[in-house]
Amino acid sequence: MKKLIISLLTVITIMSCKKESEQKKTITVNYPETKTVDTLDTYFGIEVKDPYRWLEDDRSPETEAWVKTQNKSTYNYLNNIPFRKELKERLSSLWNYEKLSAPFIEGDYTYFYKNDGLQNQSVIYRKKENSEESEVFLDPNTFSKDGTISLGGTSFSKDSSILAYSISEGGSDWRKILVMDTETKDIIEDTLIDVKFTQISWYKNEGFYYSSYDKPEGSELSAKTDQHKVYYHKLGTPQKEDTLVFGGTPEEKHRYIYANVTEDDNYLVITPRISTSGNKLYIKDLSVPNSKLITILDHTDSDTYVIENEGSKLFLVTNLDAPNKKIVTVNASNPTSENWIDLIPETKDVLNPSISGGYFFTEYMIDAISKVMQYDYNGKLIREIELPGVGNVNGFGSKKEEKVDYYSFTNYNTPSSIYKLNIETGESELYWKPSIEFNIDDYESNQVFYTSKDGTKIPMIITHKKGIELNGKNPTILYGYGGFNISLNPSFSITNAVWMEQGGILAVPNLRGGGEYGKAWHNAGTKLQKQNVFDDFIAAGEYLIENKYTSSDYLALRGGSNGGLLVGATMTQRPDLAKVALPAVGVLDMLRYHTFTAGAGWAYDYGTAEQSKEMFEYLKAYSPLHNVKAGVEYPATLVTTGDHDDRVVPAHSFKFAAELQSKQTGSNPTLIRIETDAGHGAGTPVSKTIEQYADIFGFTLYNMGFEVLPTKANEKIKG
Repeated sequence: MKKLIISLLTVITIMSCKKESEQKKTITVNYPETKTVDTLDTYFGIEVKDPYRWLEDDRSPETEAWVKTQNKSTYNYLNNIPFRKELKERLSSLWNYEKLSAPFIEGDYTYFYKNDGLQNQSVIYRKKENSEESEVFLDPNTFSKDGTISLGGTSFSKDSSILAYSISEGGSDWRKILVMDTETKDIIEDTLIDVKFTQISWYKNEGFYYSSYDKPEGSELSAKTDQHKVYYHKLGTPQKEDTLVFGGTPEEKHRYIYANVTEDDNYLVITPRISTSGNKLYIKDLSVPNSKLITILDHTDSDTYVIENEGSKLFLVTNLDAPNKKIVTVNASNPTSENWIDLIPETKDVLNPSISGGYFFTEYMIDAISKVMQYDYNGKLIREIELPGVGNVNGFGSKKEEKVDYYSFTNYNTPSSIYKLNIETGESELYWKPSIEFNIDDYESNQVFYTSKDGTKIPMIITHKKGIELNGKNPTILYGYGGFNISLNPSFSITNAVWMEQGGILAVPNLRGGGEYGKAWHNAGTKLQKQNVFDDFIAAGEYLIENKYTSSDYLALRGGSNGGLLVGATMTQRPDLAKVALPAVGVLDMLRYHTFTAGAGWAYDYGTAEQSKEMFEYLKAYSPLHNVKAGVEYPATLVTTGDHDDRVVPAHSFKFAAELQSKQTGSNPTLIRIETDAGHGAGTPVSKTIEQYADIFGFTLYNMGFEVLPTKANEKIKG
């Protein structure tokens, strides 16, 4: 066993005044030996070693044993952090408040999700119109004792008498679909199995469309899946008789195919994708028996979808020749792009539209902040919706005949509240506000703009307690994502609230690769421009340090999935930037990511090592796994992953942790925390989430030099 002695000085105050006479505390970390193998891959004549390839076999007893020994080592360390229990207690205490979703109407009932506080999974309740009495409709906490079976998507039949819902076991992306009678709450059919990356879309009350892959050979958690198929399930028939609708031929092969039926049951919309960006688009007239597919788009140069229809008039949302998106109309009989007519034109701000009560509600992102406009189906502006503050809204999805709708509003220091909207007048009123033991008036969020390496201005929102001293000694988490056209909009998080209670700063930059400024912003962080994302993140850290929010000794880098790649690339390129690195469920092997599950679908953002020598060399130059160097002192690192993550397979994290442990120089610990019966994150039980963040925050503060929580250190010095 290789031993590492970690020495940390006792910290008296949040300003970290260290006394020479203080006693040092040590924790011994016993790293398990990780064997190496002589695996070589050759790319364009260049050999690349992969000594930990054996860890990709998630079914092998050797990998299972490695996971157990790594967790034993990690928890031995975490158990010795003196304030870990206090963090868990505070997370549990703050988490323990009632949480509600925006309600929605199905048939004679109003449905809503509610969590009493510490329930592992939120429960679906319902009540009849004008009734104050609600009943439990579906409780996912009954699916399993430990909360590791979670509820996925839900979809009601057109008359709301039947519910089809999916469940995930252990956090896997593979799903099962169950069918329930909504009056009796009885399961009325055999469970559909082996379903993945799907919508559930009803045709009348007769059946529904869903998508899946053939079960792969080998491990279902890591084997490649790349031919998605759309099926129609008719109620009362076994799954083996489900009709294959699209995706069954080589010509129809795509990695992701989604199907949905328009609200009037007239059209089936098929959306095939070869990557996470860009799609083809087809429709099928369901009112005509045996009708053929009609092509709207036969290429993947845009993200385009049908948002609504009135008879044969289709309303499409598209970024084709409109990077910030627009809404167009076209007749279903001749729907190709040359016939499109602009209804709501593109603007300088990114459009994210919804339909509600027979209107379009168009959310525009202005520097990642929401602005909502209401339009009629003729494209006439009705009004701007007055929002309760500066932040982020979600909602606007009621059925065409409804007169009221609900939306939620939040920002980094405001817990999500629900507002009731009168669709005809545009007036909002507070419907529900959480009762939480967190005083939002004690905190502030400010947006700044900083300059990245190439001169690009990047927005960042910095949230913290009011009145903090900018002395370079505030514990700070720099959180980022930067990919897949995903926008990081302001939203409240209980875990972030606990961090800020301790005097911590949360900084969230809107990096290139995201969708905050449309398709051009996304493309500026993809393929041969991916380094822009890392440069943006590094520049954010430098801004925080230069402006005395924090310093390298008190800065932590955090991100998950594509954000885990961000952290891994940043810490290997700039190991001096931060004291702590927290890559979660990260894409860390950029030469092989596309060989696992549906990873090849990420090629729009990343490119692949096989496509060209230039792309291979570019990927290898930033791939975290391939850029860990001996003789370098990397930040204190806690890699986190789940053993059932079949989106970003845990082998990424396993191999990266092994490389770090073998090459780390200096006293900073390199640990991996592997959650069992957990996947990429969705559906994780509350109890597991609380434990994870107690460990993450405990590890972070301890490696910043704190031996008591910062709030207690302050109390001690004031006393």
